[in-house]
Amino acid sequence: MEVFGFIGASGTGKSHHALVVAYDHDIQTIIDDGLLIDHNRIVAGRSAKEETNRLKAVRRAIFNKPEDAAAMRAALARVHPPKLLILGTSKHMIHRICQALDLPEASQFIRIEDVSCPSEIAKARAIRLKEGKHIIPVPTMELKPHFQGYLLDPIRSFFYGRNGKQISNFERSVVRPVFSYYGKLTFSNEVLEALVRHALKQNGGVTKINRLRVAINYNSTRNGLAIILSLTIAYGQNIKKLMSRIRKAIQQEVEYTTGMAVEILKITVRGISQPEH
Repeated sequence: MEVFGFIGASGTGKSHHALVVAYDHDIQTIIDDGLLIDHNRIVAGRSAKEETNRLKAVRRAIFNKPEDAAAMRAALARVHPPKLLILGTSKHMIHRICQALDLPEASQFIRIEDVSCPSEIAKARAIRLKEGKHIIPVPTMELKPHFQGYLLDPIRSFFYGRNGKQISNFERSVVRPVFSYYGKLTFSNEVLEALVRHALKQNGGVTKINRLRVAINYNSTRNGLAIILSLTIAYGQNIKKLMSRIRKAIQQEVEYTTGMAVEILKITVRGISQPEH
């Protein structure tokens, strides 16, 4: 495996340029902030942007915990990429990640200054400082439910003024989807209902959909989806197992396709169809 390091200070736009750098060097696999991204899909890890303070975020990003490192090593063994791009703030950080994951040292380093002009870097810094915006280099539909929408849990940073007094600053993490640079993507209820119907059809065991309602759960901080179902099922089905399969099928179909989280899924079995003689 050949390892490439992509280096730049925090907030200079590494994640924004990561896909371009990967494309230029024919790399399909990226490690960024604790996530393993392969062919534009998150295949392992947990984002450092979910942590509650900067120290925990740094530890997760360098796989400081043995269990995190072991899980990532196992994922890399499954993916087995010929090339790997690792994002970091310095050569030392890249070295720490390679050590934790038993990877060869980076054979080449690309700096943010090599792919971004000073004005772009300054703009990225301003956005990070003023708006706390972050980027995860995957399509929106691939983002896990905890990346739903723009807002994530904040990462707390601490700074000290010239007089030595501690100044607290709360940086709001934001996921910026690829399409958000061109406009806003919305899904009609008809599309969401079609996805649910497709999941039910593929799963089997359901003979009739008596009622189907999909709505945004506005009581949620993430505006997740609420899905209400009333079904007639085939005679002889194990209801508990069938409901479990239906739940998993609907979540997988809707969440993967739209990137929206299914937060409420209410299923009522209204009837059982008798077998035909």
